[in-house]
Amino acid sequence: MAVKKTVKPAPVGASEPSVRGRILAAAFSAFTERGFAETSTLEIATRARASKRELYALFGSKQDMLIACISERAKRLTMPAHLPELHDRETLQQALTAFGAQLLRETSDPTVVAVFRLAIAEAVRAPEVGKMLNEIGIETSRSALRELMRRARAARLIDGEVADMSDQFAGLLWGNRMLGQLLGTTERPGPREIARRAEAASEAFLRAYPQPI
Repeated sequence: MAVKKTVKPAPVGASEPSVRGRILAAAFSAFTERGFAETSTLEIATRARASKRELYALFGSKQDMLIACISERAKRLTMPAHLPELHDRETLQQALTAFGAQLLRETSDPTVVAVFRLAIAEAVRAPEVGKMLNEIGIETSRSALRELMRRARAARLIDGEVADMSDQFAGLLWGNRMLGQLLGTTERPGPREIARRAEAASEAFLRAYPQPI
């Protein structure tokens, strides 16, 4: 007599991560290829091999998908974990170099550059793209850098306006490299170049902001 096998049902929501991932990948691909305004939810669902019902169950709207796409990339722009305590200028330089290297590495990633290009391309038809990028992505890294500057100032290692110091360091770090990447005239920096630029920016910054007496 044959033994009847019992098939256990899949846990509720077990397929959700893969479906969600496919939808976000398809949405990001469509947004960067066709533009946010010109991309329909039907096209995203088709690319993701998902139903529109699944799409709307996971994301309430096309705008929500865009927010999720940007948010996933913005997570990488926070302050690096395990930064040293800011006891002296040496540890401050280490912290600035570590933060600068992460910022260069993540913002020069092709997918992040593609998000910036998308926001620029949609500036007239869909200005909300640029607004979301600024609020979710750019402001994330700015806030993290300002927090680092606040900590350094509180430890009396530097003195100045937090916002100004943050902008100064970012300018030293990037120069005009981001513009070159957006235009496709500059290649993404490699690990050695990233490390070199981060170290040079931190050294130049500390020369510009000596320790208060």
